[in-house]
Amino acid sequence: QQQFVESGGGLVQPGGSLRLSCVASGFSLDAYAIGWFRQAPGKEREGVSCISNFYSGTQHADSVAGRFKISRDDAKNTVYLQMNDLKPEDTGIYYCAAAGLCAHPQHDYNYWGQGTQVTVSS
Repeated sequence: QQQFVESGGGLVQPGGSLRLSCVASGFSLDAYAIGWFRQAPGKEREGVSCISNFYSGTQHADSVAGRFKISRDDAKNTVYLQMNDLKPEDTGIYYCAAAGLCAHPQHDYNYWGQGTQVTVSS
């Protein structure tokens, strides 16, 4: 089955850090841009960060810019999301998915995994 497996979530206090991992299963990452998305309770899923397969160009939502960093290791078929200075509003289920370009709309992304829960609370 072709999908991502996300891990690394957990409970963290405000100001803390987490590193999420996203491993591709059944396909190779190197042909795709990879996006991280999150869904908070009662809210729609939103894009957080994306990394291109062209020179690993990155982009981030304004709400996480300067705090989150996305990276990829195609040899390990893995994408990472380093999250620093976490805030309660970062709480949600984090997913990764693949598309041809970061600019593609969310519904064009594929290989969604089950997600990993991130909870930021004191």
